[in-house]
Amino acid sequence: MFSSLSVKNFRVYWLGMLVSLIGTWIQQVAQSWLVFQITSSAFLLGVVGFLNSIPVLILSLFGGVLADRINKRTILIATQVAFMFLAFLLAVLIQFKIITPVQIMIIAILNGVVMAFDAPARQSIVVEFVGKKHLFNAIALNSVAFNSSRIIGPALAGILVATIGMSGCFYINGVSFLAVIIALYSIKLKHSRNLSQSSAFKDVKDGLIFIKNNRLILALISMVAVVSLFGVAHVILMPIFANDVLKVGIKGLGVLMSSAGCGALIGALILARLGDSNHKGSLLLFSAMVFSVSLAIFSLSKTYLLSIFALILVGLSSVIAVSLVNTLLQLNVEDRFRGRVMSAFMLTFAGMMPFGNLIAGSLAHIAGVSIAVLFGGVVCTVFFAAINIAYPELKKLN
Repeated sequence: MFSSLSVKNFRVYWLGMLVSLIGTWIQQVAQSWLVFQITSSAFLLGVVGFLNSIPVLILSLFGGVLADRINKRTILIATQVAFMFLAFLLAVLIQFKIITPVQIMIIAILNGVVMAFDAPARQSIVVEFVGKKHLFNAIALNSVAFNSSRIIGPALAGILVATIGMSGCFYINGVSFLAVIIALYSIKLKHSRNLSQSSAFKDVKDGLIFIKNNRLILALISMVAVVSLFGVAHVILMPIFANDVLKVGIKGLGVLMSSAGCGALIGALILARLGDSNHKGSLLLFSAMVFSVSLAIFSLSKTYLLSIFALILVGLSSVIAVSLVNTLLQLNVEDRFRGRVMSAFMLTFAGMMPFGNLIAGSLAHIAGVSIAVLFGGVVCTVFFAAINIAYPELKKLN
């Protein structure tokens, strides 16, 4: 289950990243509470999330170009320092009671800009740590770290806001970045510099042409795009399901959200335990269909326990599917295009989510939350069935 941690460089990086991710989740929860506390506006909560994501959509392809041109470790050290500075800036503004909604929005945009350059380097550096032999396990363990922090961070945030105050949460997040910065400084990696003489725009164009001309990579990235647009927006509608559909209140909402998180963690651990499976393509298509059907079941459920079970399956199958897409992309891409392909992966995975939320929110307003989520489940089911027919070679990927 933990074979890739036998590689010292990856073990040091993974532990540092786990600490940093916990701090990031602490900040995300505290920031949401802060925005709502000073504005009393649900709309502005959405605006801050949107502003945080839009730079990823606009700039991540250029982040991929940078990752293909220079040392990814250098990029990650720079982005972690930038994240740390922004966290400390928020902490100081809150501590001295001069924070305003406009300042929060500006910092959200800056965080998004940094993320646009951080994510492609973070995704594509893993193979440099562990090689292709341990890549599948390493990506699974990265998902374990993310989903563990997704459970631990929000729980700590609730305690910390009550004990050390809002600014303390942002100071803790700032300090947490030191863990991954120190880890990165202690790691030495060989880097083959790409001496491209082309402009960044030409390199972006070349990367997109490479993706377009590679049927398998195009299919894998399109699967992520459909999930981001139609499959994950149920999260923002969860309070309405808890309050109006299932009538379980705020405590029930916490359980529903935790169910998906626990399912995701279980899925990541299952992947790590599988080792380097020889049936990655078949497992991907199966987990994608399980995700779609589970989402449809959740949308139609009027029973609390059935909803919990469906969300566990949603979390479990989504993590397996996305991790397999990540692995298959990296196993089937040329090294010189790795950063750009992973930037396209991040663009579709994170950059399209705000638009998926907008679609789901609009449909929920018109037809109700159950119909909105059911629509997403049906679209995903139809699309993955079509992919299964149109790309039979996907099943043969190992």
